[in-house]
Amino acid sequence: MSSKPIGIFDSGVGGLTVMAAIKKLLPNESLIYFGDTARVPYGNRCADTILKYTEECTSFLAEKGVKVIVIACNTASAHVFPYLQHKFHFPLLGVIEPGVEAALSASQSKKIGVIGTRATIASDVYAKQLKKRDAATKTVSIACPLFVPLVEEDWLENEVTHAVAKHYLSELAQDNVDTVVLGCTHYPLLKNVIGKVLGSKVVLIDSAEAVALSLKNLLKEKNLLAPLEESHQKKKHQIYVTDLSDRFETIVKRFLKEDIPSVGRVTF
Repeated sequence: MSSKPIGIFDSGVGGLTVMAAIKKLLPNESLIYFGDTARVPYGNRCADTILKYTEECTSFLAEKGVKVIVIACNTASAHVFPYLQHKFHFPLLGVIEPGVEAALSASQSKKIGVIGTRATIASDVYAKQLKKRDAATKTVSIACPLFVPLVEEDWLENEVTHAVAKHYLSELAQDNVDTVVLGCTHYPLLKNVIGKVLGSKVVLIDSAEAVALSLKNLLKEKNLLAPLEESHQKKKHQIYVTDLSDRFETIVKRFLKEDIPSVGRVTF
C-alpha cells in the first residue's frame, strides 16, 4: 500500500481525459498531472527532441515523489517509453497497449484504423502491436496533425473542424474499417465530429478507460494501491504546466467537467 500520488504526463492538456478516467476508477488516489503546454504538440518534433522533453517532464514528476507515472502522451509512449522504463526505477504505464487491446476486443472485421500525430503514426507502433497480437489484423494509419490545435482552440464542432476531419478520415471510410483507435489524448474531444464523418457503425476507441483499468491492475500487482483507511478523505490533486494561458481554466474544466485543482507553472 502507498499513499504517494500517481503522476500523469502529457505534452499538453489532452491527458486530462486519462486523469478523469483514473479519478473515476481510483477515487482513493491522489493525482499529479503535468502538461508541457509551452511545447505542445510533440507530434511534429523529431525523436531526439521528444526524448529530451519527455525526460525533463518525467524527472519533474519523479522529484514530486510519485509512486507510478502514466505516460498519457501517445507520441512519447510510441517513441521513448522503453528508454524511460530503463532510466527511471519505478513503474511506468503507457497508453499504446491498453488501446491496442481495446481495439482488438471491439473489432469484428479485424480492419482497424489508427489516427494520431505525425510522430505517433510514423513510429507505426499501433500497427506493429496490433499485428503482433493478431496476425490477421489489417491496419490503416492516418496522421491528423491539425486535430490537436483545433482542440486547444476549442474548435470542437464547427465547419472548419468538420472539413479537416473529412479530409483526414476519407481513407478510413474507403477501407471500411469497423474500429478506429483515437491515438492521441486530445482526440476524444472530437468524438462527435469524427463519429459523424465515419458513421455510427465504426467503434471509436478512447484508451483512457483502458489505461485506468491497466493502472489499477498494476497498482494491485505492485501492492501500491492507496490505503483503504484513507478512502473517506478527499484526495488532493495537483496540476502543473509549462505555460499558463488565460483560457487554461476553461480548457481544463472541459476535460475534467468539474472545478480544477491547484495549478502551478514550471519552467525548464
